Amino acid sequence: MSLTLFSAIGVLAVATLIFSRQTVTIDGFFRGQSAAGQAPSLTTLVLSQVTTWIFARSLMNAAILGYYYGIAGTLAYAAYYGSFFTGAIIVDRIRFKHGYLNIQTFLAERHGLVGTSCYNFVIGVRLLSEVFANLIVIGLIFGSAGGSTYAIAVIAMAVFGLGYSMMGGLRASLKTDVIQMAALLIVLVIMTVQAVTGPLFDFSAIIASSPDLTSPGWVLLIVAGLQVLSYPMHDPVMMDRGFIADRDTTRRSFLHAGWLSIICILAFGLLGILAGLNKEDGEAMVAALTRLFGEPTMTLFNLALIVSAISTLDSTLSSAAKLAISDMKLASERLRNGRIAMVAFTVGGLGFLFLGSKDLFSAVAVSGTASMYLTPVIVFSVLLGRTDIPAWSYIVSFAAAMFGAALYFLESSGHIGWVAPLTGVEHKYSKLLVICVGVFVTGFTAYAIGIMTQRKNRAT
Repeated sequence: MSLTLFSAIGVLAVATLIFSRQTVTIDGFFRGQSAAGQAPSLTTLVLSQVTTWIFARSLMNAAILGYYYGIAGTLAYAAYYGSFFTGAIIVDRIRFKHGYLNIQTFLAERHGLVGTSCYNFVIGVRLLSEVFANLIVIGLIFGSAGGSTYAIAVIAMAVFGLGYSMMGGLRASLKTDVIQMAALLIVLVIMTVQAVTGPLFDFSAIIASSPDLTSPGWVLLIVAGLQVLSYPMHDPVMMDRGFIADRDTTRRSFLHAGWLSIICILAFGLLGILAGLNKEDGEAMVAALTRLFGEPTMTLFNLALIVSAISTLDSTLSSAAKLAISDMKLASERLRNGRIAMVAFTVGGLGFLFLGSKDLFSAVAVSGTASMYLTPVIVFSVLLGRTDIPAWSYIVSFAAAMFGAALYFLESSGHIGWVAPLTGVEHKYSKLLVICVGVFVTGFTAYAIGIMTQRKNRAT
């Protein structure tokens, strides 16, 4: 690891600590308000939205999917960032049309305890996955999985992120996101300019890098299209930022964060595509990137991953504190209890990591599949405003999504092989598409039957 990278990490760490001065107010720690009770500005909210979603796992996934599946893979991953646009609609309806202060209250009024319990379970798992997935990337930058350097890097990053997150909560996260996003944008611009102006850049070859319309990249793009409506609602980091500013600022923050995030993902995926087009037989992506672009570019590559991992970790922990204390009300809303929740989620994320989970995109796919139980909720309850959905319809949709998420995890991990004999599809992304369609159909069928049953009961 170069001295330049270590120096940059040191400067970033010092700046982060300076910007995350301790927050002593409840509203600052849990809801991101300033000491004077003010909500964050549009610029702060946009940069925070982007940097908390352009996390280390995302940058690595964009490059990996571009490397193996060409432009289709990168476009598929970028499609998930359409969640900002669908998320803007969800927040606007729940908060400003229906008048609720969080998602849990909205679901509780429609389905009672089961509504909030299912939702809290899904977003709790989502937060844990964000902790371990970003720490995995940090570990792999500094060493091989399972090695001592890997473990030291993971634990050091976890302790650092936990430490400054406990100082300031959501307010500190918003403040540090600004400087972290500025650093990330500078790095991404430099890398993109190097890639576009270099001898390897061939626009026509990039466009033609996914010629087979049945390739896994295009299949994954369809999957993203199915998941992009529900995906934002199950992400507490995004949703939390939708409930802290006025309506106009909130709406514009989501829209600007959407196009900016997509550009960042496409820029990073470009490196993976170029490496894939010029790779040697059997060559891994990082080795190909190093050979083609040299150590200076790889230093920037690693710095981008580290910056995004730090930013995502503090946002994840602040959302975890809000979930456990403000939303689930597991303890009184005090700073001490929020910090205890942060420690618990950090330990849980480390536990997942050291249990051996290493597939970065599987975490996204499993999480996205689980979130699909919310698709009929969004269509019927959020958009159409229906209040006559029976609890059993909600439960069936939830159970189908949980089964689908578990099935994909077991299939992609090689533990079972049920989907191929039943459907004839072999690639894991084709299996994922089949599973998602099944979850989608089951959820909407349950809701349709539930509505008809309620209508019949009223008529009787």
